Amino acid sequence: MKKFVINGIVDYIVKNKPCSKEDEEVIRYGISNLYLQISKIIVITAIAIILKLFVPYLIFTIIYNIIRMPSFGIHAKKSYQCWISSIILFIGIPFLMTILDINIYLKITISIISIIYITIYSPADTEKRPIVSTKRRLFYKYASAILSIIYAFSCLFIKDQIVSNALLFSLVLQSVIISPFTYKIFGQPYNNYKEYLRKEALEC
Repeated sequence: MKKFVINGIVDYIVKNKPCSKEDEEVIRYGISNLYLQISKIIVITAIAIILKLFVPYLIFTIIYNIIRMPSFGIHAKKSYQCWISSIILFIGIPFLMTILDINIYLKITISIISIIYITIYSPADTEKRPIVSTKRRLFYKYASAILSIIYAFSCLFIKDQIVSNALLFSLVLQSVIISPFTYKIFGQPYNNYKEYLRKEALEC
């Protein structure tokens, strides 16, 4: 099914706009990623609805993706790894959000650690998408730091348990996926922009 859909879309694009083999591979890669993301969203949303977790799932998904945008982080190398991790995180965390009542002192401790961690390690790029521009890196770092502070203060003062937990868990999860230790555990290179710049300098 996946190959049929991707091949069909790529063939249609190539027929209407002739391109090189290299461009075709880029298009195929983009379509494959889009297919994975759409199918993943549909399946996980369906699971959340079946388990009656749709509202906390939706809240967490929106809140988490906002802070992930400037902070980035690790991506699974294999599609099955992406599926497994996404289901565990985006179903497991919303479930925990509904049952955990975290005391204020623990929230403060976690928030402070998360702010420090996100400020230091953001943005965390990937091998396929290194963030080379110094200006962009600084912008993303400042944006990540500001968002983490907003999230931390919000989770302390918002009375709604689900929203408060969603903010806190977003900070924790983002701290984990940008950590150099996480990259090391999964055998992925860290600070990929440095390697990109090194290769670029060698080619000059």
